Amino acid sequence: MLKQNPSANHAKRRNQLMKNNPGAAFVFQANPVFFRNPDVTYPYRQDSHFYYLTGFPEAESFLVLTPSEKHPQGYRSVLFVQPRDVTKELWEGERYGSDRAAKVFGVDEAHENTRFWEQLPELLKDADRVFFPLGNNAEHDTHFIHALKKHLRTFGRSGKGVLTIQDPNPAVGELRLFKDPEEQDLMRKATQASAEGHVAVMKQLRAGMNESEVEVLIENEFRKNGCERISYGSIVAGGKNACCLHYVANNEALKDGDLILIDAGGEKDYYAADITRCFPVGKKFSKDQAEIYDIVLKANLACIEMLKPGVSYDDLHRRSQEVLAQGLKDLGLVQGSVQEIIEDRNKLFRFYPHRVGHYLGMDVHDVGLYQQNRKARGVAPGMVLTIEPGIYCQPHDQECPERYRGIGVRIEDDVLVTATGCEVLTRGVPKERTEIEALRSGSSR
Repeated sequence: MLKQNPSANHAKRRNQLMKNNPGAAFVFQANPVFFRNPDVTYPYRQDSHFYYLTGFPEAESFLVLTPSEKHPQGYRSVLFVQPRDVTKELWEGERYGSDRAAKVFGVDEAHENTRFWEQLPELLKDADRVFFPLGNNAEHDTHFIHALKKHLRTFGRSGKGVLTIQDPNPAVGELRLFKDPEEQDLMRKATQASAEGHVAVMKQLRAGMNESEVEVLIENEFRKNGCERISYGSIVAGGKNACCLHYVANNEALKDGDLILIDAGGEKDYYAADITRCFPVGKKFSKDQAEIYDIVLKANLACIEMLKPGVSYDDLHRRSQEVLAQGLKDLGLVQGSVQEIIEDRNKLFRFYPHRVGHYLGMDVHDVGLYQQNRKARGVAPGMVLTIEPGIYCQPHDQECPERYRGIGVRIEDDVLVTATGCEVLTRGVPKERTEIEALRSGSSR
């Protein structure tokens, strides 16, 4: 069924983007359809920038925002879409077509995409620069350069040059970085649905299952709880596989006595969740597993506790390093002062080779600048980010005591920055060892 009531916020976002960039034109491309075989496609997902500004879900589409004194808002919004085609719609589903697209998605005009490259030079006539994502599609890049040259010829002997081309990612990323109330609500729904999936797996997982079975189980739970798709390829890593940060093979049997690390999240209305939990394949953490786990949990909680407006990701990462370094030192896994352990890549980096987190939104590693004027940027209300410290005792690390080798732990939460602090969106998934062990033993059922 075709969507008939997209959010009014799409128009507000277009207005703000043009207000922030006076005199500029923007040209956006929908994601292409990708083929895995000659006549079999991968599941389609719209480009995040394109959807953020339009809500329009179809491929082979273009959006142009261009200055115009004739329009009340000071710019003209033009959508180019696939034409209606009875035969193709029989196989692939109903299309909006240009008439319905203009009405439903609130743009000034909509035309068939066959006219796009022909009309683009005229649409750019009042712009002093143009934002276009070069490098995404070689064929489109060529057409775009030809359109700019055709546009230049309209100036005659004015001495003007080709319009300056800029990457739209920073401009749109600055808007997407701050989630409005509607987006925050969607992210709550995505994280709640994903949290329920993680809890279901904590209850149902048993030794002997294959990692692939768990992958199917948790992704099915995401869909049952309202997610349309996964946010990224699920990581289901038993035992030593948890020491591979982006392990995606997901094809080994789970063994009693090992830990399992699951890094997975669902996507709700184009907004992503990103959750990592680590728990025993059996009922209890071993002593060695608990020692590593407790250090990571302490770092996770310490970073969340300090998270409030003005704190930078650099501050959060440094805090995670301090807690992890002290914990590893207390276990005798590294020596030296906390400062020395952090600065020596052969010490802390061996166990903690990644940053403490990232922005989260429509993309799991979301857009937005981490620095401003070459300085670390403080977080602000409306931002959503992950907090995900970890310790990975590599199975081949001969300097690490054997009892810890192959233990990998990461604990990841999704956190919304508020005016006074933060809201942990993933609080529905247990992370205290006692709570996890209660779920694993069945005593909480």
